[in-house]
Amino acid sequence: MSQYGPVAKGRPAWNVGKQVGAKRVLKVKQIWLIWFFLDREGRMRDRALFDFAIDSKLRGCDL
Repeated sequence: MSQYGPVAKGRPAWNVGKQVGAKRVLKVKQIWLIWFFLDREGRMRDRALFDFAIDSKLRGCDL
């Protein structure tokens, strides 16, 4: 008997056809566009969290 149940046996993997791994680093232009959008929409909380992520050197894949 398998350690997995019979239901999991026939189900495809969650990442079939998806690109897995780290995402590319955000470019300066992309950061400015995000800042502009958040300012225009008045989303100050999201802007503060985004600034914190940039200041703490989080990568694009972590955002």
